[in-house]
Amino acid sequence: MSIVANGAKAAPRWRARACVKVGLLATAAAFSSAPVEARTTKIEILSRGVAFGGHSFGDVGQYEVIRGIATGEVDPKDPQNALVTDLKLAPLNGAKRVVYQHNFYILKPLDMSKGNRKMMYEPPNRGRKTYGEINNTPTAGDDPAALADPATLDGSFFWTRGYVTVWSGWENNIGPLDGLPASASFPVLTAKGGGDLTGPGYEYIVTDGSASSYKLAYPAASGAQNKANAKLTHRVHLNDEPEVVPPTGWAFTDGTNTAIRLASGNFAANDIYEFSYQAKSPTPNGLGLAAIRDFNSFLRNASADDEGTPNPLGGKIKRIYTETSSQPARMLNDFTHLGFNEDEKGKKVFDGMLQWIGAGDGLNMNYRWSQTKRTNRNRQELLYLEGLFPFANQTTTDPISGETDGRYRRCAQTKTCPLAIELYSSNEYWVKAASLMTTDPAGKKDLKDIPEARLYLLSSKSHGGPGDRTSKGLCQQFLNPLKSAEVQRALWEALDKWSADGVQPPQSRIPRLKDGTLVDPLPRKKVGFPKIPGVTYTGLKTTRYRLNYGPDFYETGIPTVNPPKMTPPYEDNAKNGPIYPSYVPTTDENGNEIAGIRLPDLTVPLATYTGWALRSGVWADDGCEAAGQYIPFPKTKSERTGTGDPRRSVAERYPSYADYRAKVRKALDDMVDDRFMLCEDAQKELPRLLQAGLDAGVPPSKDERAGDKEKPACKIK
Repeated sequence: MSIVANGAKAAPRWRARACVKVGLLATAAAFSSAPVEARTTKIEILSRGVAFGGHSFGDVGQYEVIRGIATGEVDPKDPQNALVTDLKLAPLNGAKRVVYQHNFYILKPLDMSKGNRKMMYEPPNRGRKTYGEINNTPTAGDDPAALADPATLDGSFFWTRGYVTVWSGWENNIGPLDGLPASASFPVLTAKGGGDLTGPGYEYIVTDGSASSYKLAYPAASGAQNKANAKLTHRVHLNDEPEVVPPTGWAFTDGTNTAIRLASGNFAANDIYEFSYQAKSPTPNGLGLAAIRDFNSFLRNASADDEGTPNPLGGKIKRIYTETSSQPARMLNDFTHLGFNEDEKGKKVFDGMLQWIGAGDGLNMNYRWSQTKRTNRNRQELLYLEGLFPFANQTTTDPISGETDGRYRRCAQTKTCPLAIELYSSNEYWVKAASLMTTDPAGKKDLKDIPEARLYLLSSKSHGGPGDRTSKGLCQQFLNPLKSAEVQRALWEALDKWSADGVQPPQSRIPRLKDGTLVDPLPRKKVGFPKIPGVTYTGLKTTRYRLNYGPDFYETGIPTVNPPKMTPPYEDNAKNGPIYPSYVPTTDENGNEIAGIRLPDLTVPLATYTGWALRSGVWADDGCEAAGQYIPFPKTKSERTGTGDPRRSVAERYPSYADYRAKVRKALDDMVDDRFMLCEDAQKELPRLLQAGLDAGVPPSKDERAGDKEKPACKIK
C-alpha cells in the first residue's frame, strides 16, 4: 500500500508502488533462494565500428557506434514490477520471469578515458531519434553515425563535449529489432486458464486522405462474420454529432482482422473517424518502463551480461541525464511518478532529466489496450488516458477522486528522485495540462517549487521545432518559427552543473495565478490578446476530465468502457462531468506572452507569436493542434492605420537600425546573463536577428551596418 496522508485515499494500485525493499542477488549467487533482481540478462551486439567516417573530436578523439539487441526479464511478483498492468498474465520462462527484448544504439568515445564519463540517454519518440535540435546536427535518418561532414560534426553539442549518447526501444512493435527505429518486443497476454484475452478497443482515425486502410493497434476478436460488436463513425468538426457508418460501408481488409477499410475509397482527409470494437491479444506496455530502468542501470553498473558479454560502456559512466521531446517526456513523467527511477538495488537510474514539451501530462501506456503513440490536443485523441492525476511534482489531493499523490512522492521516500528541468511551450497550456503542473488540481492556488525541479515556459512557443513562417499548413495563420534549441542547450549545461557541481539552475519562470499572468482564456480581455485584423480568437483550450473507463478501472488498469465517458453514471454521458480547471498565459499589447523565458524575438519583437492556432478550410476554428501562429507587425504607420491594426509598426518601434541593433544585443546579453543561452549560441543568433529586422522593415543604413562586422566577444556587447 502507498502511504496515505490525512485520511485521503491512496493512489490506485496500478499507479502506486509499495515502498518495500526486496532481497537482491548477485549473479554469482544465482541459485540461492533469494529473489533475483530484474535486469538486462543478455546483450547481443549486431554491429560495431568507428562512427562519423572516422572524424575526430579534438581531445575526445574518434567515436564508436554499437548497435544491438538487449534481453531483459522481470519478476511479476516483485513489488517494484507488479505495478506494470497485467504483467501477471504474461508468459513466464523457466525462472518464472517475464522476458522481453529491445534494440539499442550507442555512440561512445572510442577511448572512454577521453570522454567526460557522462551519458545522454534519449528514449526515442515513436521509434525516432529527436536529438538533432539540441545537438545542433541533423538526425541523419535515425543513424547518427552516418554523419560525416566535419563542419556539422564540429558544431555538435554532445560529441564535442565527450558525452556517450544512447537510445533504446521502449515501445512495443515499432519495427524489427534488427532495424534502426528504436523498438521493443513484449509478450502477448493470455486470459487466465489460456485462450485469447479480449476487451473493448478504440481507434481515433484522422488521415491525410491518401489512406485506403487503417491498421488497428490490436487485432479484432472477430471479423467480417460478426460486426455486431464493432462501430465506425464519421464527423468533420470536433463538435459535430458523429454519424454511424453502416456495416456495409466498411470491412476488415483480410482475415487477420488487423486493419479496416472503407467500402467507398480512402478516408476523407482530416475528417474524424472513430472505431470501437472487441479487441484481442493485448501486450503489457508498461513493461517499457522497466526496460528503460534496467538497461540504463546495466550500462552504468554492470560489468557483463549473464553470458559474459562485456558491458559496452565498461562501467565508465558516472552520470546519466535524459533528453526528451514530447511523447517520451510524458512517458518519463510516469516513469518518475511510478518509482522506476529506483533500480532493483535501490540505486538512482537517472541523475537528471531535461524534459522538453512534456509538462503536466503522462502517457497513454500502463493500462490494458493502451496506445503509446497517441497524444491529446484540442481536436485530437481526447479520449486516450493522458491527463491523469497527479499532474504536478508536488503532493496534492485530487478534488474529484479524493486521491492524494504527487509525481515526486515515491522517489522522495527512497531518495531516488532525478533533478528535473521541465521546459515547455505555450502550446502545452492551450492543448495540454501545463497549468495543472503548477497549480493545485482544483485550480485555486499556485504550487511552490520542489527542490529537485525547475519549471520554465518558453514564451509564445508552439509545440516542437520551429515552424515554416512562410507556410500556413492547415492553419489560418503562418506557422510559428520560434526555436527552442538554444534554450535547451543552455538548460542542459545548467542541469549538468546542478547535478555534478551543486550549482543551482535559474529560478523557475512560469506564469502564475497570484501575479495575474495565468488566467482563463475567456473573456479575451483577461488574456490581453489584441484584436488583430484577420486573426480569429476563440479562447479554445483543451479541458481535462477524469475519464470514466468503467468500474474499478483506476484500481486495476483494465477498462470495461472504451472509448471512455466523461462522467458517471456509466450509462449516461449526456452531460460532461467535473473538470480540472486549467489556465493560459497572459500577453502584452503585442500578443506575446509576458511570463516565462522570452526570446529576443519577443523582447525586441517584429511580430506576434502564439502557441495556439485554429484550422482553416472546412475545419475552420477547430484547433490546429501543435501549431502556433506568426503574425508580422505592419512595416509602417500608414500600413497599420490602413488596416486598423492596434500593434505599432516596425518603423514606429525602431527609428533607426542602430537603435534596433542595440536592443537586440542587449536582449542577447540578458539571455546569456540569465543562463538561458550559451555565449556561442548568442553569437550565432545575432546576425539572424539583425537580418530579420531588415526584412521586417527596420530602416536600413549603410554606415550603421558597418558595426555588424564587429566580432562579439563571449558576452554580446
